[in-house]
Order: sequence, then structure tokens, then C-alpha cells
Amino acid sequence: MTDVTRGASAPAPLAAVEPAAPNAGEGLDPRLTAEAVLFEIRRVIVGQDQMLERVLVALLAGGHLLLEGVPGLAKTLTIRTLADALDASFRRIQFTPDLVPGDLVGTRIYRSDSGTFDTELGPVFCNFLLADEINRAPAKVQSALLEVMQERQVTIGQETHLVPRPFLVMATQNPIESEGTYPLPEAQVDRFLMKVVVGYPTAAEEATVVERSLRPSAEIRPVLTADGLARLQAASPGIYVDPAIVAYAVAIVAATREPGRYGLGHLAPYIGFGASPRGSIGLIHAARALALIRGRRYVVPADVAELAPDVLRHRVVPSFTALAEEVTVDSLLRQIIPAVPQPRLVTEAQSA
Repeated sequence: MTDVTRGASAPAPLAAVEPAAPNAGEGLDPRLTAEAVLFEIRRVIVGQDQMLERVLVALLAGGHLLLEGVPGLAKTLTIRTLADALDASFRRIQFTPDLVPGDLVGTRIYRSDSGTFDTELGPVFCNFLLADEINRAPAKVQSALLEVMQERQVTIGQETHLVPRPFLVMATQNPIESEGTYPLPEAQVDRFLMKVVVGYPTAAEEATVVERSLRPSAEIRPVLTADGLARLQAASPGIYVDPAIVAYAVAIVAATREPGRYGLGHLAPYIGFGASPRGSIGLIHAARALALIRGRRYVVPADVAELAPDVLRHRVVPSFTALAEEVTVDSLLRQIIPAVPQPRLVTEAQSA
């Protein structure tokens, strides 16, 4: 088993190995399944190891994922490739200013021949929904996803319809263009388990991307079914979370509200609102999924600390002072997270 000291270091990215079986998730352990899925994705996507691991964390934790990055960083391609690697229903919605809520969830249509109303369900009724460039639609359209993201159901008229399980929303947005875009409402962005910022590839990775563009794209083989993914998600509650780990996650979130308690009083003017309890819940669920992927039966403090920026960056609201002085939420979190002391735990390897 991995001890706390080793867990505190940055782990190596998951290996890209040949999947052992077509439906790896149905008979193998979570780590081998993750490697099988990654192997297929990396036949198309070059680099971006952290982003790919976060995508798998969101899958196993059953949380929604928001990817933010400049155009051309394979955000949409990653999600489409993931959907190809998972034998589950997939829908893509290109968010534009002229959308209406009914274009997402569905609507009631009057049938003149019968004099009755029929319900036409929208594209959200799938296992994986890609909300491409979600910030290009106004708030009333974005808010149409609030119920389905939280309750996994849609209410149309007086009828409530359940979406298939598992159900995950993966959204992309472009942070550098403001023309024709709309900020996500706080209630909407808080529904996402993680917000992952996608960076530029290295020179070597970019050269590989260019080389791959000169030949036909690889054909992705499904390696995990929707039922297999549901079984993996059901295995996540079996990961042990020590009460000290829970207290550590809560302390990190509390530090975003009251930084002065941790000797960071100079940060208080830059924080308008700290993260809600949903941040603490998201931290623990994401850390449990990360431990599952990495082959551990328990969560270590490093799991929480590593995931904290992705789970909290969209939940901390900067103040007007921060905006005026160009102080970002990421820069605040880089000071807050190390200031909260990590608990010292005795693992199986240490007690043996």
C-alpha cells in the first residue's frame, strides 16, 4: 500500500497500456480500467495527463466537469473521444445565443389532429452530455441545466422525466473571448464538481500533434460500458476516508471564507465569498475517486490537496479589489492550501 509520505508527492501519470479486454471495466480493478480508457484516449489526445486524470475522477465520482482553455487545446475532442471509449449514449449541444431552454430539456408540442399535447424530450436525455462553449448562451439557457445536473431529472409541464444513469455533463468554455459570451451564474457553475484549466502542450507534444494531423485519426474502441462505469462508481464508497481527512477538507474550504484563521488575513480583502459546503463534499468525493484510480483503498491528505484547486477555483468569488488588482482565484488558492496543515495518518504499510 502507498504510505502518506509517498502519497504527498506528485504521482506519475497513469500508464498508457494496452487494455486487457474489450470491456475492461466489467472484470478488472479500477486502476487497470482507467489505464485501458486512457490508452484509447491517448491514441487521439497527446499529453494533457492531468486533464485526462481529472476527467476520470469526475467519471468515477459522478460529478460534472467544466474545462476552460483557449481554442485549439482539444477540450471538445477529449470529451468526444472519451464518449467513443465508453459504450454509452452521447449528445453534443453547441451553445449559441439563440438557444432556448426547450432546445436542451425538451418541450410540449400540441398535436392538432388529436387535440392533445405530446412531450418531446431534449438532448439532455443521454449518459454523456457535451455542453460545448457553454458561456455562449444566455443565463436562462444555462439555467435550464440546473435541475438535471443536480437532480438527474427534468420537469416539463407537470411531468418529471428521469435521465439515464450514469449521467454526466462535461462543458467547455473559452476564457479569452468576451464578445458574444455570457458569464455562468454562480448557481450554475457550482453544480460542476471540478473546473479544470487546460494549458498549452509542450514543444514535443505539439510536434506529435502536428505529425498525427498528417494521417487519418485512430479509430477508438469502446472499452467500458455504461453498466461497467456504474459498477466502478459504486466501488468508490468502499474507499476509506479517515475523519481527519474530512476535517482537513473542511478546513481548506473554511480557509477560503476566513483566511485570517490561518495567518492569511492579508487575503481577506481579495475574497468576496468563500466556497460553500458543496466544496467540502466535492473535495472528499473527488479524492475518493482519485484514490480508487491510483489503486489505493484509502484517501491520503495529498489527494485532497492536489484536487483542491480544481474543486474550489470556481467556487471562490473574488472581490472587486481582487478584480481591480488582477489577483486571480488560483493565486489565492496557491497561498491558502499550503497554509492549512495536513493531518498525519498511519497507513497499512506503516503499521505492518
